Amino acid sequence: MHNSTAEADGNITGPCNGTSSPQPETSEFSMGVLVLLALLMVLLALVTVLGNVLVILAFIMDRNLRHRSNYFFLNLAISDFAVGAFCIPLYIPYALTGTWYFGRGLCKLWLAMDYLMCTASVFNIVLISYDRFLSVTKAVSYRVQRGIMSNPVVKMVAIWVFAFLLYCPAIFLWEHVSGYSTVKEGQCHAEFFDNWYFLLCASTLEFFVPLLSVTYFNVHIFHNIQRRQRRGSIQDSEPPRTIQSLCWICDFDWLHENRQYSLGWKGLQVQRYSIKMTGTNLN
Repeated sequence: MHNSTAEADGNITGPCNGTSSPQPETSEFSMGVLVLLALLMVLLALVTVLGNVLVILAFIMDRNLRHRSNYFFLNLAISDFAVGAFCIPLYIPYALTGTWYFGRGLCKLWLAMDYLMCTASVFNIVLISYDRFLSVTKAVSYRVQRGIMSNPVVKMVAIWVFAFLLYCPAIFLWEHVSGYSTVKEGQCHAEFFDNWYFLLCASTLEFFVPLLSVTYFNVHIFHNIQRRQRRGSIQDSEPPRTIQSLCWICDFDWLHENRQYSLGWKGLQVQRYSIKMTGTNLN
């Protein structure tokens, strides 16, 4: 799966990560390796937090950035900031020791936040790709959009609602509906971790559908830009119609003037010949 979970036998998956690795209760890593891993994870969290804080502050302070499409980048930065500020720090001791030390309540909250933020990030990427798709392939209708669906805040809220409904109810209510818990003491993973029916449906909505959607949007954007470039190169190779018209007019004027000149010269010759003939007759 995509979020942080740990199986009942000690297998752990990290935040926004689909891989799992066996992790016993007592870590097999040496102290030096544990310190190095801890430093790398802390560095990852700091970079994630600082990078997304800069994006959020830039959007707040610079009014020129407050375009409709940039709101979706703000939404993505908020979800990624929460991953770096909340999800990764709680995951670090759990990943290094294989034991959850913070109780069941915080475990539920951490799982809900982790699944929610990572899923919202995926949906935000889809929304950004869809917005770019509309702005490139349907530029005119995109600029004149009106109504509630043209409001970026509505789409941002819809992203969070859908991401919440996909996992969070199952995280909080699964053990109450089933009547028992599969999570051992000292472990923290979602109750549905062993239910492949739920995992298949959730993974389809969270991974496969977004993957196909983003691929479709970006392929269409690429082909549309290529088509425009080909049209531009063809138009550049042909002279504009106005220049062609001017050339035809210039050619016509030149021929007209040349014809008038030749006719005038012939008329002058005829007049001279007539005068010459008249003078001869008079003599």
